[in-house]
Amino acid sequence: MRKIVAQEFISLDGVVQAPGAPDEDTSDGFRYGGWTAPFSGGDDPAGQEFMAEVLAPADLLLGRKTFEIFEDYWPDHAENWPGVMEVTKYVVSTSLDEARVSGSRWPNCQVLRNVDEVAELRGAEGSPQGVGQQPPRAVAAGTGAR
Repeated sequence: MRKIVAQEFISLDGVVQAPGAPDEDTSDGFRYGGWTAPFSGGDDPAGQEFMAEVLAPADLLLGRKTFEIFEDYWPDHAENWPGVMEVTKYVVSTSLDEARVSGSRWPNCQVLRNVDEVAELRGAEGSPQGVGQQPPRAVAAGTGAR
């Protein structure tokens, strides 16, 4: 059975954000972007080990917002994440248009509309990585995990 691995970048006080730039996501007045960058790689062996795990090729399970950020960034920076263009990207969303997602310049994208569709991924081979807030909730609801 396929495992779904949730990957979170979260501070002790509950801020969730990927190791992007300070202006990656300024919605709702958030002005602390890029806070994870000093802990993501560089010369630190723990950071290097962490980034090797994060960047390992795996299908991706994304929420709408993370998909929109990744779709804008990764096609132009794919050399920094080998395989990111080839893996399947599953986008959990009730609002994104399927034609827009499947026709994205970031190839191999598929929309999942509900937790039942997320749960169906468990029957396939491989382990997609869930990124952001929506996938862990969807995984928990669709698989009985708590």
